[in-house]
Amino acid sequence: MHAIRLHAFGPAENLVHERVEDPVPGPGQVRVAVRAAGVHLLDTALREGMRGPLPELPALPTIPGREVAGVVDALGEGTPGTWLGKRVVAHLGFAPGGYAELAVTDAARLHEIPATLDFAQAVAMIGTGRTTMGIVQFAEVGPDSVVLVPAAAGGIGTLLVQYAKNAGATVIGLAGGPVKTARVAAGGADLAVDYTDPAWPRKVRAHLGGRSATVVFDGVGADVAREAVALLGPGGKHLVFGWSGAGLHDGEPYLVDGVSEQVLGPVMLREAGGPDPMRTLELRALTEAARGRLTPAVQRFPLAEAAAAHRALENRGTIGKVILEP
Repeated sequence: MHAIRLHAFGPAENLVHERVEDPVPGPGQVRVAVRAAGVHLLDTALREGMRGPLPELPALPTIPGREVAGVVDALGEGTPGTWLGKRVVAHLGFAPGGYAELAVTDAARLHEIPATLDFAQAVAMIGTGRTTMGIVQFAEVGPDSVVLVPAAAGGIGTLLVQYAKNAGATVIGLAGGPVKTARVAAGGADLAVDYTDPAWPRKVRAHLGGRSATVVFDGVGADVAREAVALLGPGGKHLVFGWSGAGLHDGEPYLVDGVSEQVLGPVMLREAGGPDPMRTLELRALTEAARGRLTPAVQRFPLAEAAAAHRALENRGTIGKVILEP
């Protein structure tokens, strides 16, 4: 098979498209003929040699990627034969191996893909959708809510805009540049604002006509989040799930009187409940997509162009979930 391998930590150019041996499923495992593999911002950090939330860096050489969708083409010993030929999606957990034509994972990690979803959409929901379902547990969003979504053109941001609109909220989507802002507007936001325009907070205030924001779903941090939080009224919530904009409290803190700030992480799993909270969130995400309530945005790259996909993601040049297709 062909796969993307990383032989040395470093820049995107270190991702090499090459031929490797086909993987063989072990007991209780399946092999998936991959049709779509997810690219996560964490993948770019691991490529550079930063392990982030993972317990350790992968041994080199490694095939990156932890989200795959495809068709089961081989079974390991003891794996139920009913999986053979099924359209499936899985998050591989801490085990890499997704950027490839074939990937192996435990059958217990599989979800059968709903008929209404394609492979790329399924991959988006198993990772990005799962995180979105974890985030929204912490905000009671309804018709009286005013929701601000920084990075609203991203994979999570796109889904947060849809979720809030489904709940009847007024939704303000922030994005960088006219192309992304147009996508946010087309995605259903009541107002889409370019956060590279210094006047964007004034535009939001004018649109709201004296109302205050009630929730900021923040995956950016830094100046954009600081200005967004200033738009919250008393009792507002600042829910932080990332800080791609260079830090949660970069420089001067942006805590505001009367606003509660909560940094989300493992607490999302505790809130989800069930014997396997991660799987609980995955099922919620796939169900919402299958019912047409959430539609992920995806940007596709050929598998061989994984380096270009990484560069685009790092340079904020992508819209929605980044997908590699063998």
